[in-house]
Amino acid sequence: MKYAAILWSCLLLIGLTLPAHGEEPQVSPQKGEAVYKAHCVGCHGLHGKGDGPDAAKLIVPPTNFHRPESRAKSEMDLRGAIIWGLAFSPMHGWWGKLGATEIRSVIAYIRQLAPYQPSMP
Repeated sequence: MKYAAILWSCLLLIGLTLPAHGEEPQVSPQKGEAVYKAHCVGCHGLHGKGDGPDAAKLIVPPTNFHRPESRAKSEMDLRGAIIWGLAFSPMHGWWGKLGATEIRSVIAYIRQLAPYQPSMP
């Protein structure tokens, strides 16, 4: 009986923390643009060409999102780079600084600047 009460309490708490009806957070390029301008423009530039005002000071140049190798990256590749950063580059990880919706929104904005174009073998 005691375990049943604990189990029901846990299930109730879990149920209260889940979004109702599987609501997905709203991802939009407009929200992503605000995140991009606040955190990315300094290195990647206003149009995503890697020519931001801080780019000249960096040993490793920032990614130009318009280059074919950047446009061929999947959303998962971009998400990994934003979350964890890139080794041996000034691109640090943003996990803990940006939320999941902000990360997905900034990717949507980057894809608006430079649409996905898979590479041809």
